[in-house]
Amino acid sequence: MQDILKKHKAAYGTLDNLADKLAIQLNDTHPVISVPELVRQLMLPENGYTFEQAFGMARQIFHYTNHTVMPEALEKWDCNLVQQLLPAVYDIILRIEEQFMTEMYQKGVDKAQANRMKLVQDGMVHMARIAVYASAHTNGVAAIHTEILKDSVLKDWYQVYPERFQNKTNGITQRRWLALCNPELSGLLTELLGSDDWKIHLDDLKQLERYADDTAVLERFLAIKQTKKEQLAAYIAEKEGVQIDPQSIFDIQIKRLHEYKRQLLNAFSILYLYFGLKDGSIADITPVTFLFGAKSAPGYRRAKAIIKFIHEVAKLVEADPLVSQKIKVVFVSNYNVSYAEKLVAAADVSEQISTAGTEASGTGNMKLMLNGAITLGTLDGANIEIGDAVGPENILIFGMKTEEVNTLKARGYRPEDYYNNNPVIKSCIDRMYAGINGCKFTEVADSLRTLDPYMVLADFDSYCQVQEHSSKLYTDKDTWTKMSLHNIANAGIFSADRAVNEYAKDIWNI
Repeated sequence: MQDILKKHKAAYGTLDNLADKLAIQLNDTHPVISVPELVRQLMLPENGYTFEQAFGMARQIFHYTNHTVMPEALEKWDCNLVQQLLPAVYDIILRIEEQFMTEMYQKGVDKAQANRMKLVQDGMVHMARIAVYASAHTNGVAAIHTEILKDSVLKDWYQVYPERFQNKTNGITQRRWLALCNPELSGLLTELLGSDDWKIHLDDLKQLERYADDTAVLERFLAIKQTKKEQLAAYIAEKEGVQIDPQSIFDIQIKRLHEYKRQLLNAFSILYLYFGLKDGSIADITPVTFLFGAKSAPGYRRAKAIIKFIHEVAKLVEADPLVSQKIKVVFVSNYNVSYAEKLVAAADVSEQISTAGTEASGTGNMKLMLNGAITLGTLDGANIEIGDAVGPENILIFGMKTEEVNTLKARGYRPEDYYNNNPVIKSCIDRMYAGINGCKFTEVADSLRTLDPYMVLADFDSYCQVQEHSSKLYTDKDTWTKMSLHNIANAGIFSADRAVNEYAKDIWNI
């Protein structure tokens, strides 16, 4: 903040025009302390603004992007802590709170609602509330996410300030996530389109649709995907010491390890496949390699237990001479961007399986579709917009919609019923209790049976069905490659260039 004001003064000789020249985007609630800090600095004797003037400028300068409905991103800071560490800033927070209550009174907001919205409440400073109150705009990062903010998470705020709310669907940069990480595919696209303008105008990929029935072109797409799969297999052999079959389906789930992203659902279904192939209830499947890449937060015990569970399922599958011919499970080590570049280029299936209503947007789904992977997912986050872009025939959707999730929650979700009434679910959970390779997963199994906050059991049957459908569909190489081409051709809307232009035009006014 000091640096910004110093540079602005050097350029203009005054801070009076600061709000005309400066836009600050709050990236979730982590930087919200900068709001009262800017006010504090503007009120310093050398700057000389009153609180009203300084806060008035701040409300034009700041804009807030919410990236998740998860409570950990809607920070609440202990008042005593803020007061001890930043006494002057804390005083300004209290003045902002006072102005907020006055404004609610003037606007005729009823007392109960105003109290729910208080910026300082129960000994905590509510950072998300300051972010909305002190900002000119608030936006979500996918169409459904923005609607959830308006309907539930920030409903009170939307009622008072509807004009502030916007949607800005996330984007990715095609320079890294296609041009750099997949030169073989990039070269083919440039050749087919007659130029490499797509690197700055991703919508140009739409022209690829004219090749959807061109057998020679489809074969070249297929050959490139095979090359990327062979490259990844070689890298995994070197890095992990594990051999995978590049002819198998590469079914990939790469993202932060969080319960709402439901890596557990994926691993749980692999356990089901293992039992089914062992006892003959599943006659056969197309050979498949399940690849996971993830990191958990340091103190997130359940996430670490799920990582351990996936590793033990991998060992279980590997140890069986029959099942290991059909299934391979690899949890890559030290998952990072460099690893992701290799994984997205090689993926056949993109797992985007969060419980509907929990994933704000996600961008992994965009990176994978841009490289021709087929999205297998719920109607959540940007999956909905991917489905709109590619058409229902080019995406694999399963599971409950957000409204159905909310209805089931309201009615009283009872995961125990699934455990008691579904023998497949029961056998998988019982195995977690009994232990896999001597490791018992009692805590995870208990959570599934009694709480299951992200409804893994409720969506399990639907997920297994779409996996089976995907496995069969993959054997029809023509159809699969056409689907893949349609995904690449319709990825233009997910460019970060489009997203940044929308911020520039609709929020920053530049």
